[in-house]
Amino acid sequence: MNNHSNKVSSADKQQERRETALWIAGFTDGEGCFSISMFRNKTTAHGWQVFPEFVVTQGEKSKHALDEMQSFFDCGSVVINKRYDNHTEHIYRYCVRRLEDLQTHIIPFFEKNILRTAKQNDFLLWKEVILMMSRKEHTDMKGLTKIAKLIEKMNRKKPSKFLESSETKRQV
Repeated sequence: MNNHSNKVSSADKQQERRETALWIAGFTDGEGCFSISMFRNKTTAHGWQVFPEFVVTQGEKSKHALDEMQSFFDCGSVVINKRYDNHTEHIYRYCVRRLEDLQTHIIPFFEKNILRTAKQNDFLLWKEVILMMSRKEHTDMKGLTKIAKLIEKMNRKKPSKFLESSETKRQV
């Protein structure tokens, strides 16, 4: 009898985890962002740093949702972005930046839980950059150029400052 109740409990936990996963995928479709930034950094070999992150934002009243995501993924952090404009509450960000966490927690999750909006395309491009970084392709000009071109296809499709830089134009 006790063994049977343990199995039901385990099945209930699996069902609850699945429901949470579906909620997170939907929430990310609406409020999440897969982003890759490139910015100047004199301490890197070519003067540019690639900065990937997975972010979901919410107002202060819904911070508990971000805490739940952090608990689910068991990585990242929830941080405040204080607002001093005409809004009445601060914004919180659940943010995962560590390359290993992006590879072992975030990518496998979104491979299993497909997004239903245009963010799916952003995720696929973002994942490609993460995998390039894991192979250290971001450490040479050829890899940086490829990453910059992928970034231009993501999110708001802004032109890359890296591709417009004089160093890049000389080497490409």
